[in-house]
Amino acid sequence: MGNARQNITFDAIVIGSGISGGWAAKELCDKGLKTLVLERGRMVKHRDDYPTAMKHPWELENRGQVSDKFKTENPILDKCYAVDTATQQFFVKDEEHPYLQEKPFDWIRGYQVGGKSLIWARQVQRWSKFDFEAPERDGYAVPWAINYDDLAPWYSHVEKFAGIAGNKDGLENLPDGEFLPPFEMNCVEKELQKSIMGNYKDRPVIIGRCAHLTKPQEIHLQNGRGQCMARHLCYRGCPYGAYFSSNSSTLPFAEKTGNLTIRPDAVVHSIIYDEKKGKAAGVRVIDANTKESTEYFAKIIFVNAACLNTNLVLLNSTSNRFPNGLGNDNGLLGKYIAFHNYRGSISASYEGFEDSIEYGRRPTMCIMPSFRNVRKQEMDFKRGYLVAFTASRGADWESGNWKEGFGGQWKDSLSGFGEWSIYMMMQGETLPKETNHVRLSTDQKDQWGIPLLITSVGYDENDEKLIKDFFEQGTAMLEKAGAKNIKTNDSGQAPGLDIHEMGGVRMGKDPNTSLLNKWNQLHHCKNVFITDGACMTSTGTQNPSLTFMALTARAANYAAEELKKGNL
Repeated sequence: MGNARQNITFDAIVIGSGISGGWAAKELCDKGLKTLVLERGRMVKHRDDYPTAMKHPWELENRGQVSDKFKTENPILDKCYAVDTATQQFFVKDEEHPYLQEKPFDWIRGYQVGGKSLIWARQVQRWSKFDFEAPERDGYAVPWAINYDDLAPWYSHVEKFAGIAGNKDGLENLPDGEFLPPFEMNCVEKELQKSIMGNYKDRPVIIGRCAHLTKPQEIHLQNGRGQCMARHLCYRGCPYGAYFSSNSSTLPFAEKTGNLTIRPDAVVHSIIYDEKKGKAAGVRVIDANTKESTEYFAKIIFVNAACLNTNLVLLNSTSNRFPNGLGNDNGLLGKYIAFHNYRGSISASYEGFEDSIEYGRRPTMCIMPSFRNVRKQEMDFKRGYLVAFTASRGADWESGNWKEGFGGQWKDSLSGFGEWSIYMMMQGETLPKETNHVRLSTDQKDQWGIPLLITSVGYDENDEKLIKDFFEQGTAMLEKAGAKNIKTNDSGQAPGLDIHEMGGVRMGKDPNTSLLNKWNQLHHCKNVFITDGACMTSTGTQNPSLTFMALTARAANYAAEELKKGNL
């Protein structure tokens, strides 16, 4: 019996193997902790399990377009921009894990070793001091328990390892990081940059910072990673290991320590709480295929199941001490869910530069950090929005300017290029509200016997004001730059398609108004750490994954030290 218990006992358990779970595993293993990573999805091995990575369009069914049958069976997943026949194997199909929408919410998930790190958009920007100060400044959400200076060294730590392409731009509201050589703007984008920055002193335009190896360093080469080829086929899995993913980076590093155990097909039911010791003892798991129940034990537990599933696990972790979910003394678990507002976009055309075309498939856009309410409250809405844009020039036939025909002369006519087009989008901060929440169904369960998650998350008046301001300002900027045929579009899309859901287990200084302390520990269960999107107190306007990585590395190192001291 002793040996049997020993085989299921570890120093640390990490729930989830995506971006934050991979980082937790790397840091804990590197500190000498025997670490078990539980992943509810199948095993995906780097390179071996990227079946479409090198396929040409004509080798894909329907040249990559999903079938009508797929669309009918997956009305939620079909809305995701990254899903096609070459990538669908990395996304959860609608029927595979149902949930209940009290308000429309499109939940996009990736259940496999590596999680959504295989299919993320790879855009990375640091938060600034202004982002951490925002809740205290305007009174929405609760004050963060940390500030930029607390996280800055950990941003550097994860950037060096992950590999980030970008410029040193010297912006106070979008701090510089540890960068590899950046990608370059094309000629029209440079014209837009020149015009915008000439007309608006508070609106710098920079090339996007992205987790791509433009010039691999020794740490990357040691991990078997190579240079980005700018194919922009990233969502299929990168055989070069050129963009950051758990599969190509953190998990192989952890494995080399000899301290890592990965168990795929392990659906976490709940965290086991030891009433006598007053802390978590382990994790209850249901085998995804056999439905057999198993328990694993550890001294510390990191929950990195991705925001909504992390909320689900904690809500389902009930005990005499925590009848409403682990650590949930104040009843706030699952509440204050927030996300990014992606509804607004603008298209336009641009005359000139007919002697130039764009080259390659650059994996990032031009970005403009938020310029609204940065240092003080100055608008009739709260917070702001990041702007991203790109300019491109397709073949004439792509723009619909060609005539039908046949023969050599007709084919020659298709070799010309159309005019330049511009696409601009917003990434707006939403306000965490108690009414935006998730909870468990009391009468419906999934195939593993776990209650279904109910999502109740929506937009509000502040979101509408952000969209309106973006349309006004984006249109004005493009007009001043000489763009033509400017058109605004409100997609009306439901929350969720941004795939940036955050909150529900927020960090804060006061246990009465938050779930986690400054080290991402549950206030009332100190050996459980939450470091994925669920821990976020507010959302900022930046893409969030880099912040998840930095928070995870910081918390994992703290946990390892506390364990050594006997405090956990």
